[in-house]
Amino acid sequence: MTQIISRDIPLAEITLRKYEKPFELDRRELVRKLCLSTGLLQPGDSRDVVVDILYVLLGARKGKTELSSEEIQQLVIESRKDGRAAMQGVASSNIRRQLKRLRDMFLVEKVKNRYRICEHDQISKIFEEKIEQYLLPSVIGRVKDYVNLVDKQF
Repeated sequence: MTQIISRDIPLAEITLRKYEKPFELDRRELVRKLCLSTGLLQPGDSRDVVVDILYVLLGARKGKTELSSEEIQQLVIESRKDGRAAMQGVASSNIRRQLKRLRDMFLVEKVKNRYRICEHDQISKIFEEKIEQYLLPSVIGRVKDYVNLVDKQF
């Protein structure tokens, strides 16, 4: 009998996709493309509530407002009604799961049970500091470790 030593659970994970340059997109579609580009949303996925959550938090950033998950849920429901989108994924458990994904991407932080865009900062600055300078080098370095070991062993 073989014994499982460890599970293949990644320490960090990132998906990046390249799309055409943004041109004449409405604000929600722009946020949707950002979510697609960063792997927060899969191409063709109809369950796109993460787009509305990020959209709501970006709107709250202007007033440096922090929102509870319940407030985010209500604003997402209103936003989806206004956009005549299906009410898929608006359950509170899913809202919290999507907020966790945004936190894992370093775009959103939780302060005293309230959520905000990290330090109310610009997304471009957050991407550069947290993803480009911190997460990407770490992931690429580890992939290189595997590549080098494969080269040595084969």
